[in-house]
Amino acid sequence: MRRPNVLITGTPGVGKTTLGKELASRAGLSYVNVGDLAKEGELYEGFDEEYDCPILDEDRVIDELEDRMSEGGVIVDYHGCDFFPERWFHIVFVLRTENSCLYDRLESRGYTGKKLQDNIQCEIFQTLYEEAVLSYKKEIVHQLPSNTPEDLERNLEQIMQWIEQWMKDNN
Repeated sequence: MRRPNVLITGTPGVGKTTLGKELASRAGLSYVNVGDLAKEGELYEGFDEEYDCPILDEDRVIDELEDRMSEGGVIVDYHGCDFFPERWFHIVFVLRTENSCLYDRLESRGYTGKKLQDNIQCEIFQTLYEEAVLSYKKEIVHQLPSNTPEDLERNLEQIMQWIEQWMKDNN
């Protein structure tokens, strides 16, 4: 494997897609938004009426991605991370956003009621960071602030440095 696999995770609305697409462009890696992948391949096992969204078929997602992940050089963007095989990722970034900022972002996407409240609580209680720490070696899991355009640029620079170092060390 000549290029690293990177997981970008965090609560919906923290900026995973913005960061992931720009990072893929700068680093010359491929980008996979698991939500889009599931939509295109209809990788669902039902519909959640309460949250008004499809339920991901995690096994089919794993099957769909296995070959690409074994080749390396993939940035994966998804709000969950505990179902991906640990061996897939060389580093995991959990994006974090201040609640007032996140609230505005989710509201602008049309999130309301329980869906909006649960996502804000998920961020308050660091749910996805804890999920990442339990799913991967603690030393490869990193939290990054994602509130401003300056945060985005700083995160891109930091991750690019990491990728460049990984490629020097592993090639």
